[in-house]
Parts: sequence; C-alpha cells; structure tokens
Amino acid sequence: QVQLVESGGGTVQPGGSLRLSCAASGGTFTAYYYSWFRQAPGKGREFVAALSRSGAATYYADSVKGRFSISRDDTKSTVSLQMNSLNPEDTAVYYCAADPSVTKYYSPSAYAYWGQGIQVTVSS
Repeated sequence: QVQLVESGGGTVQPGGSLRLSCAASGGTFTAYYYSWFRQAPGKGREFVAALSRSGAATYYADSVKGRFSISRDDTKSTVSLQMNSLNPEDTAVYYCAADPSVTKYYSPSAYAYWGQGIQVTVSS
C-alpha cells in the first residue's frame, strides 16, 4: 500500500503562490488516482483537484479552477499542486489522497490512502 507525505505548505499573502508536493512510497506510483482535498476549521473535507491514473485527465473544484494546477512527476513519485492567486478563503489543511480505483473522484470516501495534511494560510 502507498504512503503519502505532503510538503510545501506555509503562510502567504493574498495574491501569492505556493506549491504543495505529495511524495508517494510503498506502491506502484502510476497505479493510483491522486487528489488534493482541503479542510478549513469547522468545515468538512472539500475536494480541490484530482489526477487520473493515466495522468491524462485532471479535475478541479470550481472554486480553484484557473488558479490551481495538479501534476505529477513519475520519475520522482511525486504529485504537486501549484496554487496561484491565493486568497484567504484558500486557508485550510491540505491533504493528498490516493486510491487504485476511483469513480467519484470528488468524494473523500473514494480514497483509501491519505497523507497527514499540511497547513496553508493566506493572510496579510
């Protein structure tokens, strides 16, 4: 089974950018769907972006479309989330998730494997 470790979080001013990385180990990297979710204080876990197992298809929440980009590097077994034009509403703990078979890519229950989460704070 795959283990996931996120990195790259921190504090950024509104309008700034951050790049999150998710390092995968313990499994065949290309055998999994990968997604990013986030959870703000007092709210449920929210879908952000997903990448199909082939890497050919990407999906985004409407709230981040055009600002965030998900990608993967097969040589490094890493999935990244490039976040641009950040605003305070993007503040949350961000989680990397993976599963070998996903139908509802936007649902947290579709993913068996999760990272520990990493804090992203957008504040002036």
